[in-house]
Amino acid sequence: MDNSRPSSPEAPPQDLWSSILDSVSSSRSTPSKQVLVLGQPSSGKSSIVSALLQKPLEDDVKEDQRSDFALGYDWGDVRDDADEDTLARLSVYTVPSPAQSYTALLPHFLPPRTSLPHTLVMIALDWTRPWTFVEELETWLQWIEKWAKGDGSRDLEITREENRERWQAHLQHYTEPSAEPLPTTSSLSDTVLPLGPGTFTHNAAGVPIIVTCTKADLIDEGSAGLGPGSSGMGAMVKGNGGEWEERTDGVMQVLRTICLKYGAALFYTTPMPQTLQTLRQYTLHLLFTPPAPSLAFTAGTDAPAPVRNPFPFQQKPNALDRDKIVVPAGWDSWGKITVLREGFDPKSWGEAWERDIDYAEGETGEPGAKRLYSALVPDNSIKPPPLPPFNNPIPEQQFLAKNFDENSKKADRDPRGAFRNPNESVAAGVVGPMGSSSFNLPNVERALTEMEGTVGGVGAVPLAASVSGDAARRLQGRTAARPPPSTLAVPPAGIPGRSGAPSPTLSSASPSPGGEKTENHEMLHNFFQDLLRRSKNTTSTTGTNGAANGAANGAEKDAGAS
Repeated sequence: MDNSRPSSPEAPPQDLWSSILDSVSSSRSTPSKQVLVLGQPSSGKSSIVSALLQKPLEDDVKEDQRSDFALGYDWGDVRDDADEDTLARLSVYTVPSPAQSYTALLPHFLPPRTSLPHTLVMIALDWTRPWTFVEELETWLQWIEKWAKGDGSRDLEITREENRERWQAHLQHYTEPSAEPLPTTSSLSDTVLPLGPGTFTHNAAGVPIIVTCTKADLIDEGSAGLGPGSSGMGAMVKGNGGEWEERTDGVMQVLRTICLKYGAALFYTTPMPQTLQTLRQYTLHLLFTPPAPSLAFTAGTDAPAPVRNPFPFQQKPNALDRDKIVVPAGWDSWGKITVLREGFDPKSWGEAWERDIDYAEGETGEPGAKRLYSALVPDNSIKPPPLPPFNNPIPEQQFLAKNFDENSKKADRDPRGAFRNPNESVAAGVVGPMGSSSFNLPNVERALTEMEGTVGGVGAVPLAASVSGDAARRLQGRTAARPPPSTLAVPPAGIPGRSGAPSPTLSSASPSPGGEKTENHEMLHNFFQDLLRRSKNTTSTTGTNGAANGAANGAEKDAGAS
């Protein structure tokens, strides 16, 4: 008899309730999607963000006057068609410049390992500056490749491979919208075709990219004349006819060729809500692209039903209306690009693009895509006025040393030489510090003598005669008390009216002792004081004589009358 009893069931785990809550919350959680908008300032990014989030723009602020931040951010809820359930939360990041200081912020907010499956990148190109299209595309597309590469970890490589497979499957399974019902799953698996030439050769991480050309309504604004219009295309306009359309079609062919290499879509938008709404629908359609079908069930009959995209895109491709261009990813090819305008070779443009990406400027003899595009669309931007030539002056110390050497070699060029030697005569009009020779008494005496000779020549009173005898005796007494120095004699005494009194002899010795300087100044002071007193006495005597003569003449007249 078997007394064995069935074992009791295992005890439930302690965190059973937590695991159930986690599974329910994960199944009902709102997924997060991100859109990264790249573009230069005033390129229409604000209008795109407003359309994606369905938020109105500020009417009082124009597009050109809005300020760009280093990294702009906004978010909104994405609801279903009935506006009942929230399907996702959409976050929009904007970057106004490819500079390192701006793009270095993005990996902190959008790490590629977790963001790649849920991120779409949109590049905004401004139709008012069409000559910058190729250059901006090269800059932004290279940055996208660098951002998606990340740190090169193993987890990131797996995410990149899965993302590329998903995007490649989307390109291969693209079908134009039609009113007919969709084919069955088996027919879908049997009609998968390989990608055409020049398709999805880049973008190794499979990042969904939309190239958006904004302000497409300004393409034909300058087409009526040759002058530059606000669209910037006026310089290449020859009228409303063929050449103008060929040039704009050529720009579109170049953009479509580049987008084909990265598996990107091309859209033209205007301020009209219809074009922006079409862009939003396609953006949501790409964000909710289902994963690639598993290879294990591709050939079997029990393959699971494909995951339905909650945002189907029903807009047909449009490559003819230049202000409403819609080129979805997966629809275009080299053949369709060539049909638009004859004479365009997508292969040569693809090779020119490769030369710009793989080689530096000037390494190859053949021109790159930027050089070819500049010949198609000349740069018509307003250039700033040229700067004046750079003036590189001689360093101050070098200039002074050069002139110092020249002046030291030529004494006549050095103005200080006139004051160094007392015996040197100073030219008239030279103003400078007065040396010791300026107060030398012989110089003063010489000047007085010359003045005396000039005045005596015209019959005036001699200066020596105006000096009183007392003053002369005082001067002679002071000079006699000193040793007889080298004196300067007064010029000849034959001048008319000159008195026989000797002129005071002044010393020309250098004023070495301090007492002699004082005596010299006193002599000069007394000399000029005597001159002043003499002139006063002469004036008073002349007045007295005149009065006496007048009285005498009056007396004579009275006597004659009597």
